[in-house]
Amino acid sequence: MRTVTAYQATAPGGALRPTRTTRRDLRPDDVAVRVTHCGVCHSDLHALHDPAGVFPLVPGHEFVGDVVEVGSAVRDFAVGDPVAVGNIVDSCGTCEMCRADQENYCREFPTLTYGGRDRRDGSTTLGAYAGGYVVRDRFVHHRPAHLDPAGVAPLLCAGITVWEPLRRWGAGPGTRVGVVGLGGLGHLAVKLAAALGAHVTVFTTSAAKAGDAARLGAHRSVVSTDAAAMGDAEGSCDLVLDCVPAPHDLAPYLRVLALDGTLCSLGHLGPVTVETTDLLIGRKSLASAGSGGLRWTRDLLEFAGRHGVTADVEVLPSAQVGTALRRLADGDVRYRFVLDLSDVHDA
Repeated sequence: MRTVTAYQATAPGGALRPTRTTRRDLRPDDVAVRVTHCGVCHSDLHALHDPAGVFPLVPGHEFVGDVVEVGSAVRDFAVGDPVAVGNIVDSCGTCEMCRADQENYCREFPTLTYGGRDRRDGSTTLGAYAGGYVVRDRFVHHRPAHLDPAGVAPLLCAGITVWEPLRRWGAGPGTRVGVVGLGGLGHLAVKLAAALGAHVTVFTTSAAKAGDAARLGAHRSVVSTDAAAMGDAEGSCDLVLDCVPAPHDLAPYLRVLALDGTLCSLGHLGPVTVETTDLLIGRKSLASAGSGGLRWTRDLLEFAGRHGVTADVEVLPSAQVGTALRRLADGDVRYRFVLDLSDVHDA
């Protein structure tokens, strides 16, 4: 067994404390990764306070690092390779979703990077707020070595969450993409849609974010609380990615869609109420998506490497993980916290 230092909570709402924990001995198809950076996701915050969650819990599911050991059957990775891992570390591999390269929708439910069930020994997975991780080779991705590793880490969760719908609905030259909310998901949606060649509009409640939206690649900003501005924007988008994580009215964003447009809800995954006429007029669609399959994750990393796309991050030493979580809860981040795990490798 490989021993690493990890930040672990023993009960809902409990503090994360550095703890020595073990990673499994390598199976033939395993890769051992020395974790250098791990993004801090809103879902980590939710998991740490979930009274129905599985504890003890080590969060962290968007991380990068370097290969330190490979199993006997591994052929695609070697010691020293720069790699990245997302929020899925296994799936059944046989259902129609897995066969379609959509392991994120595995009918048997994918094994999550933390709080999941290992498909072979039944143990609970522990995440990457840690010095190292052991993962099945199919779920490891080659990382563009020329990109800032801290900026790559959030691509494995926030990035792929917006990338799949951008690809699915054909964002590119001649298409008009709207992005609702300029946070962890939204800022990457703007960057990636712009890099694809789409015309990008940001919908925000704050006029002060217009400058940041333009810097990220947006061509236009619309203040969503301004009824006149929203009226002027009606029919102006082919695809809208709604990245707001809280309950809100979808009707205004259905109205900014053009004929046959799609509103893809990515941020808030709870119940919504929609008037059928808001869909009927213009033959519009309401859709959603979550995470990403292996094919699209590789596609994203290759695209990011070619176009130099990374997340805007604030990097903190992993010892300040409590600070990162408190500030994330307060919305005090632009646009993603990333933990530097170098301070645990010799702990």
